[in-house]
Amino acid sequence: MTEARRPAGPNGTAPARPAPGTPCWVSLMAHGTAATQDFYQELFGWEFRPGSGRLGPYVRALLAGREVAGIGHMPPDQELPVAWTPYFACEDADATAETVRHCGGTVGVGPLDAGADGRMAVAVDPMGAVFGIWQPTVHGGAEPAEGPGTPVWNELLTYESTGVTKFYRNVFGYEDGEAAETAEARDPAADVEGTAGPADAADPVDRVVLRRRGRPVATVRGMGQALPRDRGAHWVTYFRVADVDAAAARVTALGGQVLEPPHEGPHGRTATVTDPEGALFALLRRPR
Repeated sequence: MTEARRPAGPNGTAPARPAPGTPCWVSLMAHGTAATQDFYQELFGWEFRPGSGRLGPYVRALLAGREVAGIGHMPPDQELPVAWTPYFACEDADATAETVRHCGGTVGVGPLDAGADGRMAVAVDPMGAVFGIWQPTVHGGAEPAEGPGTPVWNELLTYESTGVTKFYRNVFGYEDGEAAETAEARDPAADVEGTAGPADAADPVDRVVLRRRGRPVATVRGMGQALPRDRGAHWVTYFRVADVDAAAARVTALGGQVLEPPHEGPHGRTATVTDPEGALFALLRRPR
């Protein structure tokens, strides 16, 4: 079971709460948590400290003292894919979970309290992609870490964008996004400091930007028959790195795999990789 939390602001002050619908955390459930921590420590320079333990064994990854992600232990009786799960902020986890059900999704975990930090749930959209719901406490907010090793973007890979985009708009109140009309369409997320909307010339036309209060927060890519059958619909988290080629080589040296080699796109150099347990994620270096 996962646990979500956002760090305190500078000097221990409480930052503003994340706006509903914005990505606010990423969490990974792994079988071998010690080995998984070693992998990400070597790759991203993460340090770890124990979580509350209220939801099972869990550690929080830190960069420069700021929390960037969480890693939990997969219960041995659960045969679930090892995958990074993005969490999206909401004002009421129970109401959001009920909306998920009404819109054709399912709620697999919760809603339940995650200690004093907030209330959470894990859900599945109508196409089978897993995502998290996070209701922070009044004083719990988002003070994102910066630099290499931090999550900077989330992208949903699914069969087609129309139906599932409507689902996420109904659940999180996203505004009407812009579909990419050509493979070379410029991603408006590239204009938002601190975020990135990875795309390249091989992207399908069926691609939609999800927005909240005018700000791009995620993308949905309809891949049709190109969607990997062994993974199905799934979210991909992009982590910033200083050198994509070096990071991809490091992934291999540490026992992971490179699924999509480093290549240039309109918004930076990127690669798709997995950790030793098969959790998929992407590396991204944006142009200066």
